Amino acid sequence: MSHILVLYYSRHGATKAMAQRIAAGIESLGVSALLRTVPAVTIDVVGMQNAVPEQGDPYVTKEELLNCSGLAMGSPTRFGNMAAPLKYFLDGTADIWLAGQLSGKPACVFTSSSSMHGGQESTLLTMMLPLLHHGMMLLGLPYSEPGLHTTESGGTPYGPSHLAREPWPAQLTDVERELCFAMGKRLADTAIKLD
Repeated sequence: MSHILVLYYSRHGATKAMAQRIAAGIESLGVSALLRTVPAVTIDVVGMQNAVPEQGDPYVTKEELLNCSGLAMGSPTRFGNMAAPLKYFLDGTADIWLAGQLSGKPACVFTSSSSMHGGQESTLLTMMLPLLHHGMMLLGLPYSEPGLHTTESGGTPYGPSHLAREPWPAQLTDVERELCFAMGKRLADTAIKLD
């Protein structure tokens, strides 16, 4: 089995922390998790991102997406939708879509917002749409996960979520950490069964 790609965009670190917990869940089953991010985009036509990030996880390549055995994709909420940098990357995958190269692979989504009703569930649902177009098999969190019954912050059946409260950087709650780990483990277990 090849790697499971944990692809995310994170501006203040909360989504990155979720990605790291999901990767830990994946690796708990002996599967390799590949943490990758995407560069920021801007309406400023003068400013450009470096080709390599100054710190943190490397930028994803289309080859890493193409060769993955599964995908966990995360973004902060932006008006009830995924952040533009992640959408920009996905918009460049039409060649992979045309060839059906992600079809049948398992995937899940995760998100973070700074307010309780900041669009977590709509962000998760809209993040699923390009993955469905790619033919991926979407996984959520079943209610057999006890944290879904007790959470007072993030966590949905559509995928893990986080309520980022001040002080910054916001820390994941114990329940959010458990749900992220469980999502990664479920994704890895499904990828193993499909391999």
